[in-house]
Amino acid sequence: MPVTVHQFPCLSDNYGFLVRDEASGQVATIDTPDAEAILGELGRLGWKLDLILNTHWHPDHAGGNETLKAATGATIAGPSEVTRIAPLDRALEEGDVVLLGETRFDVLDTGGHTLGHISYHDAADGIAFVGDTLFALGCGRLFEGAPEQMWASLSRLAALPDKTTVYCAHEYTASNARFALSVDDAAAVKARAEAVFAARERGEPTVPTTIAAEKATNPFLRAPLLRPDAASAAQAFAAIRAAKDSFKG
Repeated sequence: MPVTVHQFPCLSDNYGFLVRDEASGQVATIDTPDAEAILGELGRLGWKLDLILNTHWHPDHAGGNETLKAATGATIAGPSEVTRIAPLDRALEEGDVVLLGETRFDVLDTGGHTLGHISYHDAADGIAFVGDTLFALGCGRLFEGAPEQMWASLSRLAALPDKTTVYCAHEYTASNARFALSVDDAAAVKARAEAVFAARERGEPTVPTTIAAEKATNPFLRAPLLRPDAASAAQAFAAIRAAKDSFKG
């Protein structure tokens, strides 16, 4: 049986994700940006939290671990770096598997934004929770990792099936679209940017996205095409990331 993903806004620009395995009724939260908001959504839905899956250690992703653990008794799993700020019951790394009832999440190493960042891929349902590694039309800042690490992580995600639905953790897409237009004049990018701006004007989310959409329009995944003279794909990515870091639009 499939999973149900309940997405809701929290904090200033984060999204919360509650995932329910329909076969067992077990529920997970992907990250803990706002414990009170998560508890409120659980109450509204009538769901009980069984599992917390962290992608990385930043406070807007793991800061609610302790409160949610105390309120629900949920098991916390994530990369070992989470222990820098929050409790963790099970440390995860590339190749590990997490079960939510009958739903299988494969753990992917997607470091770069932080060194230990991980993502969760549910191949059977065609979904991936990618935290702050890949955004709609964007990618996370390299707070800890090197361009080579982040490019490898983005390439790992880009290798997932095109139809994979991608849940990223922030509503950054309008800003990302403005940057994309500054470095890429492809017709598909222009069309997607227009759709993003219109959706945000209507107050609609632009998350989730798909691997296919990102491969076609995300300047970070398209970096080797946009910087063909770079010495390597990773260096092409580094050039695009540096341009985004200084972008004022």
